[in-house]
Amino acid sequence: MADTDMTSDEREAFLADLHVGILSIQRDGKGPLALPIWYHYEAGVVMIWMSGDSVKATLLRRHGRASMTVQDESPPYRYVMVEGPVTIDRADRDILPVAIRYLGEEMGRGYAEMNPPTESSVIARLTPERWLTTDYGKPG
Repeated sequence: MADTDMTSDEREAFLADLHVGILSIQRDGKGPLALPIWYHYEAGVVMIWMSGDSVKATLLRRHGRASMTVQDESPPYRYVMVEGPVTIDRADRDILPVAIRYLGEEMGRGYAEMNPPTESSVIARLTPERWLTTDYGKPG
């Protein structure tokens, strides 16, 4: 373990904290699709809400795996990258708590009202199998 690696507890807490994630998914014959996403981390699983008709959902169904990176953008820099299998299920949770978490109470409620769940709404669940972490704030 390098001096800057996070412990299991540190990486779990960091991933559960408020960050925008960058989700990366393999694409055939191209570089990976990498885009910013809101997420919720609970009980060892990253949950991502999306339209089941989206490019993200299509690629996740096809490949069944993804990676996600979250980071602090101010010193001392820290990041967590997780990679693992993804399952996609019909959305069984409301996005309102996630919208409020990222946008605050008023804007989050407005976002959820403007983006109600539809028949095609899904939740992708990424289960971390591999972790890559760094915390440059650790004494070394």
